[in-house]
Amino acid sequence: MRKTLFVLLALALVAAAGCNRSKTNAKKLTIAVIPKGTSHEFWKSIHAGAIKAARELSTPGSQVELIWKGPLREDDREQQIQVVEGFTSQGVDGIVLAPLDNRALARPVEEAKSANVPTVIIDSALESNSLVSFVATDNRKGGTLAADRLGQLLGGKGKVIMLRYAEGSASTQEREDGFLQEIAQKYPNVELISTDQYGGATRFNMGYLGVRTMVEHLQGKTVEKRIDTGITMITPDNLDAAETQALLHPPLDQYLK
Repeated sequence: MRKTLFVLLALALVAAAGCNRSKTNAKKLTIAVIPKGTSHEFWKSIHAGAIKAARELSTPGSQVELIWKGPLREDDREQQIQVVEGFTSQGVDGIVLAPLDNRALARPVEEAKSANVPTVIIDSALESNSLVSFVATDNRKGGTLAADRLGQLLGGKGKVIMLRYAEGSASTQEREDGFLQEIAQKYPNVELISTDQYGGATRFNMGYLGVRTMVEHLQGKTVEKRIDTGITMITPDNLDAAETQALLHPPLDQYLK
């Protein structure tokens, strides 16, 4: 009888250990997504894309938890730095960051890497080598396309004001530089009467690809160092096309609920 009880107890312990191992192996990946700001419609579309990726990549044995947090305003560098540092100290599995400043956010990202918290950069470049990948549009090409379209509409002559976005924003500076270079080279009779004023915030697939890239990296897959989300020139001719409307009005509600 004692031998039988001992065998049953041993079997029960083995079963419990197996159950505990299965729970331990059920890995949950916690990804922090940090936008430049949280109030503008553009960042709501980024949030929706990030949620979509997390849902698609979650499986019963491996859940992807998304934490969305960033500064309220798109000029609050200090708050964004604090958010990065906070997630690093919490020990999240990875960070997806749209840096407000191409230099100011380099240090906290490098510190995150030292703490074994990798970072995928989206939207705007960062002057650091401590990145898993950079997901963004070809902003310089976008500026070039805008310059060509404007030059054509003006017939190669006219006066133009270019409003910049914000100081330290690498993505929009690339766009602005592409515009200025193309205007100067191809449309010398277009007069730029102002190029140093800043207009502030003005919408995207980057949230989706940013989260997907981070999860694939954490799963041990090889990811590209630079991922181009593509650009589209929207004109009156293609404004009503289904593809254009999907870009302008992404289905946010189904993901942000």
